[in-house]
Amino acid sequence: MTSSFAQIDPPSRLLMGAGPANVHPRILRAMATDVIGQMDPEMTAYMDETMALYREVFQTKNHWTLLINGSARSAIEAALVSLVSPGMKVLIPRIGRFGLLLTEIVHRCGGIPCPVDVEWGQVVDPAAIEAAIIEHKPGLVATVHGDTSTTTAQPLAEIGAICRRHNVLLYVDATATLGGMEFKTDAWNIDVATAGLQKCLGGPPGSAPITLSDRAVKAILRRRHDEAGIATGQPQGEGPVIQSNYFDLAMLMNYWSPARMNHHTEATSMLYASREAARIVVEEGVDARVARHTRAGRAMVAGLRAMGLRVYGDDATRMTNVTGVWVPEGVDNARVRELMRKDFEIEIVSSFGPLTGKIWRIGAMGVNAQKHKVLLTLAAFEAVLAGEGVSLPRGAGVDAARAVWDAT
Repeated sequence: MTSSFAQIDPPSRLLMGAGPANVHPRILRAMATDVIGQMDPEMTAYMDETMALYREVFQTKNHWTLLINGSARSAIEAALVSLVSPGMKVLIPRIGRFGLLLTEIVHRCGGIPCPVDVEWGQVVDPAAIEAAIIEHKPGLVATVHGDTSTTTAQPLAEIGAICRRHNVLLYVDATATLGGMEFKTDAWNIDVATAGLQKCLGGPPGSAPITLSDRAVKAILRRRHDEAGIATGQPQGEGPVIQSNYFDLAMLMNYWSPARMNHHTEATSMLYASREAARIVVEEGVDARVARHTRAGRAMVAGLRAMGLRVYGDDATRMTNVTGVWVPEGVDNARVRELMRKDFEIEIVSSFGPLTGKIWRIGAMGVNAQKHKVLLTLAAFEAVLAGEGVSLPRGAGVDAARAVWDAT
């Protein structure tokens, strides 16, 4: 019987929301190459190369820098499931929706979340984090670097130093910032950091890089049963075995070690994508890539303000790659997004929680953090808003963004 379903033919859309972003053509080409066996010497060599490349991306010397098969959340779960033991207190500075996600996962792991909350759009003062560490005596501090729900980035350098001073591990969710904002794993004393391909790294969702410090590895192995070496694939240390097999980082380290202890079938095409994404970052240069995202963000903010719109949040702590803008009174948030998509094939998004329907989030990340894509988005946004009755100076947004881009 002939299938009634047509071959997929998705639209060629410019993804200028909070992620995913458009995929770099080199990554798509890498994914189109043939699959080989997971223990093939060529494949294991690609795995080792991927580890080395992501050490540069994460700015770390951590040996255990590898991939989790799944979206960015898979690495978040792997980190927390492997670090958080039942009854452990986990301090969570929360600046938006994804801090709430960390709380949920810690709770599911049997940990005791100890949140440090601020109003959405603000960041947590490091002094407040240190005071909370002294009060609660957690085993782990878990925080989000850039929370796309609020387009706000939590400063990290002081937090890492505080955690070391109190001998507390630090986990950071860098899903939305790695490869687009400054992120220095070793210099900032971060023990575990995770990310995803689909934002600043310019790849598709489906693979999640993670890096682990020696301190973190020791903590993970302490949760295992006996003292056999890691290369044997035997559990180590004392304490309960973690509930997840798939996300057990001790087992995944065995899989990525020279012993290649079988754990799962590696997602070959996604490994190709991850490797190529990291190659592109390293070729451009981490600092140059951060500078490009910063330039795009500044141009976007300048264009929105020149249109007479109110930008959400604080300039000092705004993410460079996602900008929030208040919906003008009387304007239908969803209709504007629909017109952007239908008339211009450009995606922008709203937000969550207390910001649902109140702001638009406009991103410029990865291959989309380019001058012409920022200008096209601003021009389309202006046309849609004008058509919806918003009084604004026509052309001012594009002119302001061009000026800022060219002057940066």
